[in-house]
Amino acid sequence: MLSADLRRTVAAAAQAAGHPGPWSDVGLRDGGAPGRYVSSLPLRFADPPGTARAMAAALRAEDWITDAEPTGHGYLTITITPEALTRTAVEAAETGPGCARSDALAGTTTPPPPTGPLPAATSWAEARELVTAQVTARLAAAAGATVADDDNAERARVYPVTTSRARLPQGAGQCLPPPVTTSGLSPVACAVEFAGPDAIRYALARIPPERPAALDPVACARHVPANPAYAVQYAHSCAASTLRWAASLGLSRGEAAAVQPGSLAHPRERALLAALSWLPEQVARAARRGRPHEFAVFLAELAETYQVCRVTCPAWPVPEHDGAEHDGASRESEAPHSGAWPGEARHAGRPGDARTVRARLWLAAAAAAELAAGLELFGVTAPDRL
Repeated sequence: MLSADLRRTVAAAAQAAGHPGPWSDVGLRDGGAPGRYVSSLPLRFADPPGTARAMAAALRAEDWITDAEPTGHGYLTITITPEALTRTAVEAAETGPGCARSDALAGTTTPPPPTGPLPAATSWAEARELVTAQVTARLAAAAGATVADDDNAERARVYPVTTSRARLPQGAGQCLPPPVTTSGLSPVACAVEFAGPDAIRYALARIPPERPAALDPVACARHVPANPAYAVQYAHSCAASTLRWAASLGLSRGEAAAVQPGSLAHPRERALLAALSWLPEQVARAARRGRPHEFAVFLAELAETYQVCRVTCPAWPVPEHDGAEHDGASRESEAPHSGAWPGEARHAGRPGDARTVRARLWLAAAAAAELAAGLELFGVTAPDRL
């Protein structure tokens, strides 16, 4: 993945400048535009401006980096090629569930996570502690850390209490009654029974450690975009539906080599590519800091970026997009079983033509893969339909 490749390349540039490292964290940040990144690594050395200049020279020798220059007093701004940014969609889609993995924390060890089920937590504070520890361990493992297997390690209790997920009625979330505490069950267990484990787990993971651990189960159960857990799951289901409908229409992503920079040149597409490029580094950063809520915020932002792109740049061509005028019958008769879009020869190169449609299907597949990988790290399901 792009940000992981960039981290390794920046670390190699520091080594070439006389700082052997190793450098697992190079201080990568968003550079303010798709394809632009900033590293604060030179600030750790005695001569930040000089080190930044030396590192920039090494980075400019890379064929996938268009520019690297010192900025500020020791920062390093790096701009990658459109080809490298576009390749993010192909890499994420092809990598699938492993797209969140990296070697950022290789050589480190993280404590074993607690093994207790969420409904048996006796308080919201205990539930938040349990979820935070479990998610942090998953994030660290995805970033290459070794999860300790110490039989003497102090672990959370293996709780005997279990509960099933309540099935919400169609259109649930607008006027739900509050959960009623059942005798013998904790508020956490009642909330899980009412809103479902996915919603409660994700909501707990979003709470920063400096804030009180308390949730409103009614808000967690709502099927509205303002509910972060539902918003991320819904974005994944939209991406999966895009691919499913494409297959039903006989459309295919085609070969990865066909995805060229010009195919995903819309500002919304470039914004989504930039967001997709960050997944493995955001995983590593949250694990390194022990703050999984930061990754939850990133995942929600990725979901929103995909939804905006999906609406602005739809994957299927329609007459007003491809300049063609043909009814459903002509489309069906023209569509070959190979997955090419009807009228490909006549409309190639225009917005909505076969090349653009295929590229956008790759982009949808990348978004589906990353959203699913992110939800899995929280122990939350990624439904194909909602």
